[in-house]
Amino acid sequence: MSVCNSHAQSALFVVFNVRSGRGSAQALRDAIARACAAQGRAYRLFEVTRPNRLPERIREAVDAARADHGVVVAAGGDGTINAVAQAVLGSGCAMGVLPKGTFNYFSRTHSIPTDVDDALRVLLDAQPVPVQVGLVNDRVFLVNASLGLYARVLEDRETYKSRYGRSRWVALWAAVMTAMRPHPGWDLRIRWRGEERLVRTPTLFVGNNALQLQQVGMPRPEAVEQGELTAIALRPSSRLAMLALMLRGAMGRLGESDKVMHTSFRSMSVSPARTTRHHAKVAADGEVLRMAMPLHFRVAPEPLWLIKPRGSEREDAAR
Repeated sequence: MSVCNSHAQSALFVVFNVRSGRGSAQALRDAIARACAAQGRAYRLFEVTRPNRLPERIREAVDAARADHGVVVAAGGDGTINAVAQAVLGSGCAMGVLPKGTFNYFSRTHSIPTDVDDALRVLLDAQPVPVQVGLVNDRVFLVNASLGLYARVLEDRETYKSRYGRSRWVALWAAVMTAMRPHPGWDLRIRWRGEERLVRTPTLFVGNNALQLQQVGMPRPEAVEQGELTAIALRPSSRLAMLALMLRGAMGRLGESDKVMHTSFRSMSVSPARTTRHHAKVAADGEVLRMAMPLHFRVAPEPLWLIKPRGSEREDAAR
């Protein structure tokens, strides 16, 4: 499918999640108005103040962008960006990002600055570039998708954030507290590349983000930039050993552990070895969803057209 043109006159249709990240909502409004006025660009804001309104506002923005050959912009964290990408993929429109989250893995891996004025310069000057999207049962994920312990960590993290605020330290503390509790684990039947393997694991993690994989120390993080996804499964371990694995990941050495299994693939099917389990909680870019088994992880057949700098500037964005 061809993408809507993103030339210098394309209007911006900005889905702005007011609750994402830190910083003043009014400051972002003013920055968008100032930057667009300087270049004579039209724009519309679709503000979201309640989470349950996000899908509706995204649909409105995508419909308006398609009618006007405009660009859909996600202003928020990885969850907001994921939701916008879900609607933009296959729509024929290009997508832009103004990152406002805690980790911003998606924007950082694609060299989109976290500073709002710098991000606006990219949005207004750069052109759409095709980027890879992951799917789990046709649900988009841009950074990662997982089931088991990691999905539980994300659920618990939201509870901690509501009490103590949004920061990386709060997220890390929530992960440690969750990992220290007992977990039943999963017995999984995994099929990929014509192979089948029975795996018992407390968590299965599928990554589509080279920066995140690199930071935790997984080998070949560049596989996700070469048309593949990366699956990581932990071997069953004691709570103390699980804590040690988390520390390894924080130090960028997770891939060195013999308790970590990993592989790269384009398509992978995951089903429960026990037929009594028909559903699983799956986290896709931080949003936890209940999905029917089996789970089908795959690279999307078409790319997302993302407005980003060309070239290999990810190192600058990560600093």
